[in-house]
Amino acid sequence: MAESKAVKQEPQYATTSGISVEPLYTPSDLEGWDYNEQVGFPGEYPYTRGVHPTMYRGRLWTMRQYAGMGDAEESNKRYKYLLSQGTTGLSVAFDLPTQIGMDSDSPMALGEVGKVGVAIDSIEDMERLFSGIKLDTISTSMTINATATILLSLYIAVARRQGSEVKKLAGTVQNDILKEYIARGTYIYPPEQAMRLVTDLFAYTNKEVPDWNTISISGYHMREAGCTAVQEVAFTLSDGMTYVQAALDLSGGSGEVPGGAADVGEDHARALPGEEFEVVDAAVPYADGGIVANRATTGEQHRAHGAAGAVGGAGRDAVAAHELL
Repeated sequence: MAESKAVKQEPQYATTSGISVEPLYTPSDLEGWDYNEQVGFPGEYPYTRGVHPTMYRGRLWTMRQYAGMGDAEESNKRYKYLLSQGTTGLSVAFDLPTQIGMDSDSPMALGEVGKVGVAIDSIEDMERLFSGIKLDTISTSMTINATATILLSLYIAVARRQGSEVKKLAGTVQNDILKEYIARGTYIYPPEQAMRLVTDLFAYTNKEVPDWNTISISGYHMREAGCTAVQEVAFTLSDGMTYVQAALDLSGGSGEVPGGAADVGEDHARALPGEEFEVVDAAVPYADGGIVANRATTGEQHRAHGAAGAVGGAGRDAVAAHELL
């Protein structure tokens, strides 16, 4: 009996989103593709290569390290150390009780106070947190959502006590409550009332703190909760549309925090138009005040600069995300 020969099957490769990855890409894969229309130049639509003509050569990235631990004094020491070592902005991590509006002495806060973030219960805590740091000379990112209006109010009050000019304050509050309902869970109020707080903050800062970025729309948390890269883009854009719809007559900067997973190339490709890499979390607004993109990622993710495979992936991701919307 003749021996049968096993048929060798070529391995099939795909991203975690189920998008096929070919073994080789050539110029033929870009047939009908227009460089000027689909990539363009830095500082020009569709902002694939960045929102500013000179990008980091004209303005260096804001360097921040996400930090916050224990009580206000302990975190203050950390911030001062980071600033002494060349950090050009601060990024504040709050503990879970602060994120969901609980005082540190609440029975439900037991075991969580000062863990994975700093505990802030009062304006005195906020004063100690920024003691010796002039708030109108730095920018501060605060990763806070349900209690964003409260923490920003305390921040502004401390700035006033320091004698800082409030209109010169710069920074970001995440203020992205929708992803809390979708993936993360640190919400307090029903969606309608929570959205009112979000848009009230838009209105106040637009008038009183014009250089403040009022929202940082996050896809990262949904990606970590299990969605694909395509779904992350779709859900993040959908959240952004919802915020815009809730505040059509308002203006101000915003940001987007994409996530990163094993398919680094896919993450490059699905970067939103205008996305700008920064070390941790600093949004840079478009000249027209539109939605801005920023990153809070690890060093493994870098800007895509129009590689053939990346461009092909971006198109597929965009189409799939549009279908989900």
